Amino acid sequence: MGTLDTREKFEAKRLELAKHVWASMKANDSRECRNCHNLDSMDPEMQSRPARKKHAKSKETGETCIDCHQGIAHKLPEGWGDQG
Repeated sequence: MGTLDTREKFEAKRLELAKHVWASMKANDSRECRNCHNLDSMDPEMQSRPARKKHAKSKETGETCIDCHQGIAHKLPEGWGDQG
């Protein structure tokens, strides 16, 4: 059995675990997202003005999905907002 054998232990390590996943996703250009979603195939007219601007900027700066969409597939861990 693993070391996170209770909900409390898991929650205590959740932010650390999430940071590892986010770093991995950043390193692989959010491959898990891009299996289904690709900026080039998105219709900007179907997005809000802020989303259009952010997606266009992300193409220029090399940002990837996880830079903005943390918590889209899982509840954000406690302490996430304290990350500066």
